[in-house]
Amino acid sequence: MNMLFSWINMSDGMHKPNRLINERSPYLLQHAYNPVDWYPWGEEALRKAKEENKPIFLSIGYSSCHWCHVMEKESFEDEKIAELLNTYFVPVKVDREERPDIDEFYMKAVIMMTGHGGWPLTIFLTPDLKPFFGGTYFPPRRRGGLRGLDEILRGVAELWRKDPKQIMEAAEQNVSLLKSFYTTEKSVSTPSYNLVVTAFDILATSFDSLYGGFGGAPKFPMPVYLDFLQVYSVLEKESAAVRMVSTTLENMARGGLRDHLGGGFFRYSTDRVWLVPHFEKMLYDNALLARVYMQHHLITGDSFYREVGESTLDWLMNEMMAPSGGFFSAVDADSAEGEGAYYVWRLSELEQILGPELAKIAAKTYAVTDTGNFEHGKNILTMRKRTADLAAELGLDEPTLKQMLEEIRSKLLDARRERPAPAVDDKIIAAWNGLAVSALCTGYRATGEKRYLDAAVKTMDFIISNMWLDNTLHRIYKNGAFINGFLDDYAAVVNALLDVFEVSFEPRYLAVAVDIADKMVELFWDNVDGGFYYTVEDVAEVTRIKDAYDGATPSGNTLAAAALLKLSELTGETKYLQYVEGTFKCFASRLEATPAEHTGLITVLAGFHKSRMEVVLVTESLQDAQPYLAHLYREFKPFRSVVVVHNGNREMLQKYSSLVADKPAKGPVTAYVCENYSCRMPVTSLEEFVKLLS
Repeated sequence: MNMLFSWINMSDGMHKPNRLINERSPYLLQHAYNPVDWYPWGEEALRKAKEENKPIFLSIGYSSCHWCHVMEKESFEDEKIAELLNTYFVPVKVDREERPDIDEFYMKAVIMMTGHGGWPLTIFLTPDLKPFFGGTYFPPRRRGGLRGLDEILRGVAELWRKDPKQIMEAAEQNVSLLKSFYTTEKSVSTPSYNLVVTAFDILATSFDSLYGGFGGAPKFPMPVYLDFLQVYSVLEKESAAVRMVSTTLENMARGGLRDHLGGGFFRYSTDRVWLVPHFEKMLYDNALLARVYMQHHLITGDSFYREVGESTLDWLMNEMMAPSGGFFSAVDADSAEGEGAYYVWRLSELEQILGPELAKIAAKTYAVTDTGNFEHGKNILTMRKRTADLAAELGLDEPTLKQMLEEIRSKLLDARRERPAPAVDDKIIAAWNGLAVSALCTGYRATGEKRYLDAAVKTMDFIISNMWLDNTLHRIYKNGAFINGFLDDYAAVVNALLDVFEVSFEPRYLAVAVDIADKMVELFWDNVDGGFYYTVEDVAEVTRIKDAYDGATPSGNTLAAAALLKLSELTGETKYLQYVEGTFKCFASRLEATPAEHTGLITVLAGFHKSRMEVVLVTESLQDAQPYLAHLYREFKPFRSVVVVHNGNREMLQKYSSLVADKPAKGPVTAYVCENYSCRMPVTSLEEFVKLLS
């Protein structure tokens, strides 16, 4: 993959670089040679706006965003538009992945003003950062029903000159509405388990029973929904929830949403049937989906889900992992030849690369035709049938077909690598890496493949060494760590540390988890109304955000509640439960009003109400405990914590976990099982252990 953005015209030889040339964000650097006099978000831009009494033109996007590239080429490289921006505004560029707090606040403002949102986000602010007008993509000049950016810039500049008071009043009203949106009514009681059932019922009504997923086009994977359904299926023994997940995962993996050659999933499908994707690949999507596929393998016993999970994790490790550790954030949808060009094929290309026999099998397998299913007669590869069914249709045995498909895949991948590749955004984001580490740990438990454990440990060690510095977690690493972490960074990393601890049983990971969790509470907890703010107090320019909406990723409050619930189990420290319960009380009214929009937090609520199990294995060596762990790893059991105490970790572990106390060894392996604060008699044989768990 090309990490230098060489296909982007960084300099045309005419323009001097603007201030973005000094930034580390690949997205901001893409705009460093625009004729627009861009400022990064910061004191210099804000001071200029106040001193010159100019409105701020704020543009927010990210490196793999297709329409961000389009708007840059059409508008921000346009000399006339640049002149308008430079004369009448202070133009500010923000990478939403670096500053999700700014993106979240102003995205809510645009949705409130226009009814919809998306990227690129275009918004006008007063010099004191209050929003008064905005939208998403605008063409440079009027096109069809879309107003042109030039027309908008002139109109806003004229109104600012003639009637700034009107603008200021509108901006004040917008901020007042935004603050009320982020204000929560604290409940005196914890929401009941009934909300879990309600959330399931709502998801069931929006479920597409034919193609899987939820709602119509465009259709997003929604791994937070799928994880909730998996947990619900186990807690309630609900087969309908299993079917909903199976239908969704099967259709996503067989359609065009998945890269059938290289592995990994694209961002979303533009249609109901998962055929035509938006071709960007995001770290967070693939981490969350890999975890869901691995969990579904454990729930169903179907090896198909394991294979998809493995191919997704292997893509992450092969294509997205930095040599020193840590995962890059995204792969662009565009390459030099256009959006998706890197991934699509003509039938004639297959024949040329593979020869007639293999091309025939490839065309049958991936539904490749002369007419194509995409633009210009090209084909998005799909794999609608399982290999056993394909083998029967082709008159082959399954092992032979699998061998041939591996040869086809290898040859097509080699040919694809000769094409201009999409750019990789090579910044390392703490929150998303936390999600990736958790997925790798799930992969290790589900498959026993040590490469996943090794990758999880390597990434976690990278974060601890390079991003957890001086008792502060940094959000971004690229040529060094920068930008202090937000709530989701802290919470996702704590979850990841606990996951690594539960597969390595090295106490240092539990120790760092305690340190980061305590810092998270210190920085973000609302001592008055409960719940966690997204930002620390001194970062919030307009208002501090406190939200629990679960979208493409779990919210910061969801991740924090999950982390602290788990931490309380592994350490025996009940003090963490007050923050979990306080979070539920803080968002109770929202959970009750819109449970489907908070399925992540409701999943944690289910764990809070339902029985939680702790398993402690006491042994001389970790190796002796492996048969017991293998049995535990065979099933998906949410809200179960596992600790192995052995001669190599006992002394340090006693400092961080009260679970270790009063649990003597009574044989080569002694198993202690506790549930709902009640412990059963210890057992000393694998047979007794299996019987005890059943």
